[in-house]
Amino acid sequence: MKLSATGSTTPFEAHPEYDGQAVCVDVTPLKKTQSAYGERETFRLVFETTELRQNGSPYLLFSRSFTPSLHEKAALRAFLKQWMGRDLTTAEQNEFDTESLIGRPARVSVVHSDYNGTTFANIGLIRADKSGEPLKPSGKYVRQRDRQNNGDEKFRQASNSNESPTPSDWRRVKVHVGKHSGIDLGELDREAVEALATKWLPTALEMEKPLKADRELIAALQLAKEALSSEDGKEGNCPF
Repeated sequence: MKLSATGSTTPFEAHPEYDGQAVCVDVTPLKKTQSAYGERETFRLVFETTELRQNGSPYLLFSRSFTPSLHEKAALRAFLKQWMGRDLTTAEQNEFDTESLIGRPARVSVVHSDYNGTTFANIGLIRADKSGEPLKPSGKYVRQRDRQNNGDEKFRQASNSNESPTPSDWRRVKVHVGKHSGIDLGELDREAVEALATKWLPTALEMEKPLKADRELIAALQLAKEALSSEDGKEGNCPF
């Protein structure tokens, strides 16, 4: 996919909390989804990690949903910047092929959040893998576009169970830094949330080994930014 800036009933088990190596194994086909901005096309990135299930196959980790946009305010652009450790070049912005992400290694921090009794696994942080021995695809995963039955129930359950929590979920995460330490993020006024996103979040994203509380707050602030941007009534109009 090129971009331009111009049948099982078994409950799905969320990826364990984790900080380690990962590798991208899929860019899912575009599908229409409903959002605060109406219907739009989205896709997700799928990763394997070193965590193994009981059957020996790697756990799958799904990113949040992205729109196919490389605008400077777009969520995909920010995600790629974290992952690559740099912003996209002008040439990449003009014609970026998401297929180039297949097989690309990463280091990820996975944080859990609970919503309505369900545990969700979210990518709280992604960065480049500088280990010198990157993780490679296991070869056991079949890309969604290559499946004979794209409505495969087992894949659908895995995909849906890894959706990022709704924006209301970030409000229950406790702040553990600064003068608001010990207070739920949702109890802070907008100015305080913006201050955390502007001053603390960039530093936190550079942490080599963030603590669990750091990963939770990183994920919550990223959701908060989306929610506040939605309240502004225009995608990408987030003040931070």
